[in-house]
Amino acid sequence: MFSFCLDPASLEGLPWLSCYLTTGKHMAMYWAVGTVLLLLAITAPVALLFGFGGASAARSHIAPLRWIGKTYIAIVRGIPDIAFFLFFVIALDQLFEYIRHRIKCSDWSDAVWQGSDFVVCSAAKLPLGNAPQWVHETYGFFLAALTFAIVFGAFAGNVLFGAMQAVPRGQLETAEAYGMSRRQTFWRVLVPQMWVYALPGLSNLWMVLIKATPLLFLLGVEDIVYWARELGGSKQPQFTDYPHPDWRMWYFLALLVFYLCFTKLSEVVLDRIMARLTHGQATAAGEAQRKAAA
Repeated sequence: MFSFCLDPASLEGLPWLSCYLTTGKHMAMYWAVGTVLLLLAITAPVALLFGFGGASAARSHIAPLRWIGKTYIAIVRGIPDIAFFLFFVIALDQLFEYIRHRIKCSDWSDAVWQGSDFVVCSAAKLPLGNAPQWVHETYGFFLAALTFAIVFGAFAGNVLFGAMQAVPRGQLETAEAYGMSRRQTFWRVLVPQMWVYALPGLSNLWMVLIKATPLLFLLGVEDIVYWARELGGSKQPQFTDYPHPDWRMWYFLALLVFYLCFTKLSEVVLDRIMARLTHGQATAAGEAQRKAAA
């Protein structure tokens, strides 16, 4: 990046370090921080949407919907995250390719599953073999984000289901006594009040989601953990023009500081949201606010 970085062998001290930290590989690591933040920005609302749907289905009066909701929450929560991530990314990829295969290659006569191999026509491949590299990376990130949302949506569904159950039954009965339909009671009484009970569990789930982002590394996405391992290790000249000893400890220490700062910021924001939600509510937190203001 700097003009004096043309000859790394002639550098030492601070100039060497400034050139080292601004190489293309390090720029990719800095961009990877954005990848992690983008994953969180996409996964959190989508997982909350999955969780709300699962929780609503789990308390439905329609038996098939109730079975689907409870099964989704129970199965995903009962499988280790790593096993589910590694399985579901492959399963989603094959599902999308199978759907495209049925649409684009309807005249295909061979079986799709040939022993342990999954074989579809070339037009059904995702992404296509001649697609640019950024398309491959975007598709891999999309699969990872969707898998994260499905997994954490099940945990969010369990939290939201418990929060719905925590809303006093008397308030729902009062709404029904005033002539509200079941749908009106759900949207106007139950949903607005459940967030007070759900936020502590959702806050913990957000922290777990932040700590789970390094799993991107296992899913083939070049995240900050990948670059910390690669850049921190002792590398050959073909990887970097700035060879150095094994510095992985320092790179992972930087990741530790990053995650600690991010979780601390999250705690501050979540505490303010909780204070706003509980203001005037008949809950322990709301009562504490009332006494503090008295």
